[in-house]
Amino acid sequence: MDIAAAIIFVGLLVFLAHFFVALFERTRVPDVLMLIGIGLILGPGLKVVTPSDFGRVGPVFVTIALVIILFESGTRLSTGILKQSWRKTLQLSVGGFLASAVAVGFIILYTTPFGPIRSFLLGSIVGGTASAVVVPMVQQLKMTEQSKTVLVLESVITDVLCIVVALAFFQAYLLGELRIGVMLGQTIASFLLAAGFGMCAAFAWSITLHKIRTLQNSLLTTPAFVFMLYGIVELLGYSGGIAALAFGFAIGNTQLFAMRIIKKYVPTEPISLNQTEKILFAELVFILKTFFFVYIGLSVQLADYNSILYGFLLTIVMYLLRIIVVGIAIDRTTTSSDASFIAVMIPKGLAAAVLGSYAVQIGLGGGEFIQNVSYAIVLFSIVINSILIFLLERTPLRTTYLWLFKAYPSDHPRAAAGK
Repeated sequence: MDIAAAIIFVGLLVFLAHFFVALFERTRVPDVLMLIGIGLILGPGLKVVTPSDFGRVGPVFVTIALVIILFESGTRLSTGILKQSWRKTLQLSVGGFLASAVAVGFIILYTTPFGPIRSFLLGSIVGGTASAVVVPMVQQLKMTEQSKTVLVLESVITDVLCIVVALAFFQAYLLGELRIGVMLGQTIASFLLAAGFGMCAAFAWSITLHKIRTLQNSLLTTPAFVFMLYGIVELLGYSGGIAALAFGFAIGNTQLFAMRIIKKYVPTEPISLNQTEKILFAELVFILKTFFFVYIGLSVQLADYNSILYGFLLTIVMYLLRIIVVGIAIDRTTTSSDASFIAVMIPKGLAAAVLGSYAVQIGLGGGEFIQNVSYAIVLFSIVINSILIFLLERTPLRTTYLWLFKAYPSDHPRAAAGK
C-alpha cells in the first residue's frame, strides 16, 4: 500500500471507529465486528495488507494495546466490587477454562490421529478468553459493575492459564512427559508474583507522581512506566498482563496504601490519576482498540476447509458448554440478563493466535493443523460473540437465554442502567 494511501486509511479508520461506536449505541451491532470485518477484507480477502507487512512492529503494537487496555481497565476496578466478585471469578475462570480445554481435547483425540498431549494442547490453547477483546466490549454493555469485573478478571486469569498450561504441554511433547507439579507451581507463581510486582510498583509510582507532574509534557510518563513494568515482569518469567492490571487497580484505589505502617516510613500521601490522565488513557484505549481489531482481522489465516470446519464446530461446542459453566459457577445474586451476557462472552484472541503459531515454529507434528484451527476459533469466537450480543439485545434470543437462566433474579432498574 502506498504511504499516502496508508495515511489516508489511518485517518479514515479513526473516523469510522467513532461512527461504529455511535452505530453500536443505536443498533447494538458491535463495533468490534465491523473493525474485524475491515481487517478480513483488506487481509485474507483482497490481500492488500498482510501481517508480514508490519514486520516485528505488528506483535509489538498488539502487546502495547494489551498493556494499555489492561492498565486502564484496572483503574476502573474498585475494592468493594473486587471483594464481592473474586469467588465467582475464580469459579468461572477455572471452570470455563477446564470445560473448554477438556472438551476440545477429547474431540480432537477421538476424531484425529493426534495423541493425548497434542489433543489437549490444542484444548489449552483455546480454553481462555481474550482480555483485549473482552475489556472494550464489556464497557459498552448494560451490565452491573460486578459482572463486568468478573468478565475482565476472567479474561486476564485465563490468558495466564492458557499460556502456562499450553507451554507445559509443549514441553511434555518435546520431553515425552507431562510435569503437573511444575505446571501448577508456575501458574501460582505467575499470578501471585506478577500481582505483587504490580502493587509494589503502583505504590512507588503513586508516591512520586506529584513530582512527575511538575515536568513538562509528562502525561505519558505513567503509560511509559507501565510498559517498563510489563517488560520487566515478562523477562522475569511471570505474567506482565497481571502486573499491568494490578498496577492499574492499585493506582485507582490508592486508599489501599493508607495504612499506619506505610505512613510511618513514607509520610507523603499517595495520589492517584487525575481526570485529565483518565481521559487520556481512555482515548489511548479507543485508538489502540480500533487498530488492534483490524490487525486481528488481517492476521487470521484460514489455510484449508478442514481446519475451518473444525474451528467452527469446536467454537459452537464451547459456546454450548459455556451455558452450563455459567449456570454452575455464577451465584444467584447475578441477574438473568448479566448471566446471559456472561454466557456469550468467550472470544479468543492474542494468546490463542500466538500459541497456535508456536506449534509450527517448534516443528510440532501436526503443528499447521493446530495453528489453522486456533486461528479459525479466534475468528469464529469473536464473530459469534459479537452476533450473540446483538441478538441478546434486539431479538427473541434474549427471551431464550433469560429462560435458560430463569433461576436468577430478573433485571431491576439499577442493573438495567448498568450501574
